[in-house]
Amino acid sequence: MKIIGINCSPRKDQTTQKGLEICLEAVNKESNEIKTEIVELADLSVNGCLGCGYCRNHPECKQNDDFNSLIPVLSDEEVAGIIIGTPVYLGMMTSQCKAFLDRTVVLSRNGSLLHNKVGAVLAVGGVRNGGQELTIQAVQAAMFCHDMVCVSGSTRAAHFGAALVSDEQKGIECDEIGIETAKDMGYRVANLAMLLNHDNKTNPGK
Repeated sequence: MKIIGINCSPRKDQTTQKGLEICLEAVNKESNEIKTEIVELADLSVNGCLGCGYCRNHPECKQNDDFNSLIPVLSDEEVAGIIIGTPVYLGMMTSQCKAFLDRTVVLSRNGSLLHNKVGAVLAVGGVRNGGQELTIQAVQAAMFCHDMVCVSGSTRAAHFGAALVSDEQKGIECDEIGIETAKDMGYRVANLAMLLNHDNKTNPGK
């Protein structure tokens, strides 16, 4: 089994990546059967969807950028869940995140390849109420379009996903509550992934 984190920040090695690392560390602590990795969109060129319809009849995108290299990564049968991490810009996800999500329509049109995969969202804002929940729910809306099974962050601190605050000098390290939501969400992703994987083995084809 594998859980993939997608870092939708335009900058590497920043707070969103650190948040995803905390979340995936919790996944690994919950089960040594689950492999984890982070895909850095900052390393890739992913344009927005053109709505051309090419992927209705082809298992790839017509655009010549880096997204096609992600299709086999995301559609791998070993992938049990995907955690999207994004900074909050003006109360919403980054443009990189939106472009990535729009382009995943190829996975829906070619066999619903994310069907019943676990989905979770981590958002990092500059202030406590800076749009993290709105951003999380917007990303979850795309996950629901793929028939993914979304998990929340924690009933203790965040109902919708992992919501973190980043200080300009200290980053997310000073946000103990936010870090707990990232850890709790990682545990939930791991537990649900194992549960769904067990059910699939017990009831193949269901």
